[in-house]
Amino acid sequence: MSMQKPTFHTPRLLSSLVVSITLAGCASTATTVPDQNDPWVGWNRGTQTFNDNLDKAIVKPLAQGYEWITPEFVNEGVTNFFSNINDIGVTINDLLQFKMTQSGMDAGRFLINTTAGVAGFVDVATMIDLPKHKEDFGQTLGYWGVPSGPYLVLPFFGPSSPRDTFGLVGDALFNPLTYISVFGGAAVNAAVGGSRVVDITDKRAHLMTTEKIVNEGSIDRYDFIKNSYQQNRDYYIHDGNPLEDVDPDLNDESSDSGTTKGSSNGKNTTPSTPANKSTDSVNKPDASKPSANDKKPAHFLELTEPK
Repeated sequence: MSMQKPTFHTPRLLSSLVVSITLAGCASTATTVPDQNDPWVGWNRGTQTFNDNLDKAIVKPLAQGYEWITPEFVNEGVTNFFSNINDIGVTINDLLQFKMTQSGMDAGRFLINTTAGVAGFVDVATMIDLPKHKEDFGQTLGYWGVPSGPYLVLPFFGPSSPRDTFGLVGDALFNPLTYISVFGGAAVNAAVGGSRVVDITDKRAHLMTTEKIVNEGSIDRYDFIKNSYQQNRDYYIHDGNPLEDVDPDLNDESSDSGTTKGSSNGKNTTPSTPANKSTDSVNKPDASKPSANDKKPAHFLELTEPK
């Protein structure tokens, strides 16, 4: 009995592989179909996964060790030091937005904390009622009407947009550490690089509670972070008075209710008033029930100014 060797048809095998790869690609992209408001969702989700893995492997353990080994007063002093340097860029952006009163306050913060606050390690300005403001070049571009563009997740930097990505360049130009690093020697560059690592680690250590809220309170972590970021940026660009978006669902409900209350097929469908109720009680709206204009979308996330 002779054994017949199996034969492989190379063209047929290659065609099967091509079809399989094509179907797999269609199946993988079906779950991340871009919509009008998030056309780069595929890139964004992949980059967020990369950032999350980098955070779990390096940044978060470093921040946890920093938080565990650093005394509270040292931790607060480091935060105040970098916040004081940030006030330089805040003051410049105040001027670019013609916020003259606020620019004077922020300039005063920097001078007071740099001198009386021992190079900014002590926040003396807050003690004398000079609050910290948050302004950056991305907000300045938004102030002058530059559109934000689609949502964008940057490697290492996280949530952003085309406008805020360009704003990072302006923020770097307003930071004195940039010029110290450019014009300094090797030792100075090493010191500046170390200070940036400390700054990133300190900021990450302060996000431990926020991370827990995001992980436990969100169904889709990507959508939660995206919506929170966009609402937060809108809040700061409009100085705590963001423009209210009109929910199309509410418009549909109001139009449907208006249609049902109006005439139907040329006939008036207004119900008659019962004899035991006055017309005033019928026409008077119920104050205990909120109107459609008072409703907020279910997906709206309230943002309050951080203390």
